[in-house]
Amino acid sequence: MTNLVTLYVPLESTALSLGADELVLALMEEAASRGHDIEIIRNGSWGMGWLEPLVEVATKRGRVAYGNVSPSDAAGLFDAGFLAGGDHALCQGLTTEIPYLKNQDRLTFARCGLIDALSLHDYQANGGFVGLDVALKMTAQQIVDQVTQSGLRGRGGAAFPTGIKWNTVLKASSDQKYICCNADEGDSGTFADRILMEGDPYSLIEGMIIAGLAVGANEGYIYLRSEYPLCKEILGEALINARHQGWLGKDIRGSGRDFDIEIRMGAGSYVCGEETAMLESLEGKRGMVRAKPPLPAIEGLFGKPTVVNNVLSLASVPIIMARGAEYYQNFGMGRSRGTIAFQLAGNITRGGLVEKAFGVSLRELIENYGGGTLSDLPLKAVQVGGPLGAYLSEDDLDLPMDYEAFSEAGAVLGHGGIVVFDHTVDMAEQAKFAFEFCAIESCGKCTPCRIGSVRGAELMGKIQAGEKRAENLNLMKDLCELMEAGSLCAMGGMTPIPVLSALRHWPEDFKTE
Repeated sequence: MTNLVTLYVPLESTALSLGADELVLALMEEAASRGHDIEIIRNGSWGMGWLEPLVEVATKRGRVAYGNVSPSDAAGLFDAGFLAGGDHALCQGLTTEIPYLKNQDRLTFARCGLIDALSLHDYQANGGFVGLDVALKMTAQQIVDQVTQSGLRGRGGAAFPTGIKWNTVLKASSDQKYICCNADEGDSGTFADRILMEGDPYSLIEGMIIAGLAVGANEGYIYLRSEYPLCKEILGEALINARHQGWLGKDIRGSGRDFDIEIRMGAGSYVCGEETAMLESLEGKRGMVRAKPPLPAIEGLFGKPTVVNNVLSLASVPIIMARGAEYYQNFGMGRSRGTIAFQLAGNITRGGLVEKAFGVSLRELIENYGGGTLSDLPLKAVQVGGPLGAYLSEDDLDLPMDYEAFSEAGAVLGHGGIVVFDHTVDMAEQAKFAFEFCAIESCGKCTPCRIGSVRGAELMGKIQAGEKRAENLNLMKDLCELMEAGSLCAMGGMTPIPVLSALRHWPEDFKTE
């Protein structure tokens, strides 16, 4: 037998959907038939969706990557000597030298793709639990102050400063407090939460424990979307491992502090991505938006003070605690500090995840990382921030990815999803879709959203049919104003954003004079 060679093949949804499990079997069979001794580690994904399934071979030079590998490629790879990093048409060179990956600022996603997701040894060997060890030696206020000074803001839609939210919960007087992780990643073109939960679940767990220490909470919930069954499986096993090793539960690592986490599954509702609707669902009720005040930080889950953060906000906390607030704050621009995971999707050549400091331009992400449109046709529109985000045109590509810059442009950064369209897209149809999406996903609690979305879709149908076009366009603008001002939450309040941005940039698609 030859020396043992270690291969890495992702255990991650994108790779699995493209045949990663079948590839593993093919590689094992081919190795056995040739007398080679191999071990295959199922790591997370590096986020290079365009290269999945990615096979990496551990060599003396480092890990050599082979991309878009299918089971039928196994024999050819062995023929080319890939176990020693041999050249092949699918060879991408050293993984860390692939430009798409090399030019990123990997802080939150530093371990994704690098480690066996469920190995606590791998996690700790690559900086895991260092932040928690630091936090266990600090007071609650010191932890909150560190997160506040880092400039970390919510990586969901509102971008609210995390430290301010935590401080509110810390100051609230109660016999019980909760940490709720909003893992209901429902925006179109987003998958960063999933990649992190499947590839580095302990970073989320560590972030939640630190949040618990910071505000005096001993219970946490991960509200996970039902469409992520693999996340549930991996997170569930990670929680068991963490409890077994004393990182979760009673008396964490002998510190005298308690914290535990449970997973709760959503039921396919987009509006449960809104924090108060999520809390209703967690309580076993129908997912409907609550009126504010009171804020969840004062009266949240079961009426108790509650921290509600999304996956990436919480998973960014360990590195802030481990490296210090100043280290994290050195990334970014203006009031947008640190890094954000951008997700490239739609009509794009190289779809995947790109973690960069705030301030990178939309053009750099789409052209340098994404490689432009997959169809090779001219780009027409880019939607950033999910189905309720603005449509941006070619003229907006030099906009810096920054919360304030986007706000000034009438757009939202949201969860960092970027969906690209070429010039064949009909923007009037996209505007109609925004209303239709809202009509389907509205919780129904407020009239502007519940009725306005339906009437908006009807109006768009009339406009597209050429029926009293000018009159109906004016009526639609009035309706958008009403929805924006009168809706209870962002579901109805933001639906006008994609509609009006489409009309503003591409009036010709609405056949306006």
